[in-house]
Amino acid sequence: MLKPVSCLLILFTLFGASRTMAQQDSAKQKKNTNLFSKPDPAKAYNPRIAMYRSAILPGWGQATNKKYWKIPVVYAALGTTTYIFFRNVKQYREARDAYINAIDGNQANDFQIPQPYYSVKDQPERIKNFRNQVRQNVDYTVLFFILFWGLNVVDATVDAHLKTFDVSDDLSLRIRAGYSELAQTNGISLVLNIGKNRSK
Repeated sequence: MLKPVSCLLILFTLFGASRTMAQQDSAKQKKNTNLFSKPDPAKAYNPRIAMYRSAILPGWGQATNKKYWKIPVVYAALGTTTYIFFRNVKQYREARDAYINAIDGNQANDFQIPQPYYSVKDQPERIKNFRNQVRQNVDYTVLFFILFWGLNVVDATVDAHLKTFDVSDDLSLRIRAGYSELAQTNGISLVLNIGKNRSK
């Protein structure tokens, strides 16, 4: 059974890898573009279309953005949470029925209690605690499924934006000490220079 912390680690790892690959693809696209040719608007990627398609069917937005390698990742995340959900539901029902049979006072029903619950039928509180824990895990898997579906939509939308984003190597971020006229004090400022018209 996957713990919630493990699912979060997997989630952020997949998201970080997706962002890195998207930035690399955007940089390659920028290098391969002819500076004198105008982009064809008909071939432009529409973030809204990618968002709607991913919301309707997971992976459709990634296919729209021609990021086919992401589709197995999307379905692996959703499929894993779906499998864990149904397994937890099955365990919850078994623990619930075992607890009912353990506390009903009818020894004839004890033979209907499956293992491993039968070995602790004289301690119904242990069965009850396990039932409650599994019920909580069911809720967690539903939340993670919704989270992965939403991440699929966000990834497709952001990736479509990055397809048309102008990535340039001509960027710099510097820390500069100076005097602020507005605050009338000395301080430190962060200066981001974009393009060739940089301040000296």
